[in-house]
Amino acid sequence: MEDKKTHELQSVFNEKGEAISPILPNNVKNFLIDIDGTVCDDIPNEEPERMLTTLPYPDALKILNKWYEEGHIITFFTSRTEEHRGVTEQWLKKHDFKYTSLLMNKPRGGNYHWIDNHIVKATRFKGKFTDLVVESHGIEVFKD
Repeated sequence: MEDKKTHELQSVFNEKGEAISPILPNNVKNFLIDIDGTVCDDIPNEEPERMLTTLPYPDALKILNKWYEEGHIITFFTSRTEEHRGVTEQWLKKHDFKYTSLLMNKPRGGNYHWIDNHIVKATRFKGKFTDLVVESHGIEVFKD
């Protein structure tokens, strides 16, 4: 079940002194984590009967719960549809995932381009959850 833990947001103002969207403290990360193919085997929406029987990746469970205990926000963001919310919440609870919220209906198909006015850091899952390290890689940016 989702945790209703709240995080203190900090007020932010633009150059005119007008309030804009608040931000989290620098020490709190706001993780958006996919489920299928990231914390467990990739189960397509067309085979929902498999959703309850798949096992989580042990390293994903360990690291995500560690990040949660450190005070970070864990939001599962999945392409599973609203129709699959119940089975998804049941699976997360069964395997003792600690999380803040669950967002359904992420667009399917990959090749995601997230455009936002806040800093977005993308980390592609490549088969193993570990603590994150800082590396520099080329990214696409808007042309000046």
